[in-house]
Amino acid sequence: MPAQAATIYPHLIDNCGVVISLDGPPQRVVTIKSTATELLLSLGLAETIVGVGFQDGPLPDHLAANLPILSDKLPSQEVVLETEPDFIYGGWESNFAADGAGERATLAQLGIATYVAPAACRSVPPPKLTFERLFAEFGEMGVIFDVIDAANGLIDQQSALLASIASDDRGLTALWYSSGTKTPYLGAGTNAPAMIMEALGLENLYADIEEGWISASWEAIVAANPDVIILVDAAWNSAEQKKTLLAENPITSQLDAVIHQRYLVIPFPASEAGVRNVPATADMAAQLAGLDFAE
Repeated sequence: MPAQAATIYPHLIDNCGVVISLDGPPQRVVTIKSTATELLLSLGLAETIVGVGFQDGPLPDHLAANLPILSDKLPSQEVVLETEPDFIYGGWESNFAADGAGERATLAQLGIATYVAPAACRSVPPPKLTFERLFAEFGEMGVIFDVIDAANGLIDQQSALLASIASDDRGLTALWYSSGTKTPYLGAGTNAPAMIMEALGLENLYADIEEGWISASWEAIVAANPDVIILVDAAWNSAEQKKTLLAENPITSQLDAVIHQRYLVIPFPASEAGVRNVPATADMAAQLAGLDFAE
């Protein structure tokens, strides 16, 4: 992003096929999904947040804030409008539905700007996620809220941490297990799971699938026999629950990674595009370095 001292308003943005016009920095913001909330908190914008919904887990300690919770799940348009927002930041495009926070066109008619995290856009399929594109979202939020220095500082900090992460050179294959029991939901080739696995030096079993996540069969996974299994630790489907399922399932119990407990764990809020991706990658690199492949 070119250096600039301050945002010039009115400011136009093409976001997920919708043109947003801002006359000034948003003052009353609703964030939906942890990725949206945590990015604004990382930019020092806690005081602008008038409500949060659909948070995927507790805030990390360094971002702890007392924020108004509108709903544990997706808040309704009625609940959102009660906060009198001028900006709604959604982590998923599907957050903006008639039976959710409201359709983007409807909200625009009410004078409320809306923004979808670019990696989560579906009406205009996004390119494969990279850390550069992730940092571009940080920068765009910096421009929107006229906190460009804070955004550049965050990008510099995360870029330095990313550069310090050593890529594993053992040629290990990996499976990203997000959720599901009978049919597992797995990280594929275009979103945060793929980006993180590439940074770790792991060969993603589903890298050639041009989707963010996919469903597959346990039989196909057993046939591929990944060296490492990445477990997404969610409140509704914890890493420990996944370990138990894999060990007790007669099919998956035969996997080398299950027999030798070759797991990496990532918290759910870090598994989607956001400020937690780089720190999580660093943590997983340390986990990976500690795995024993001597057997």
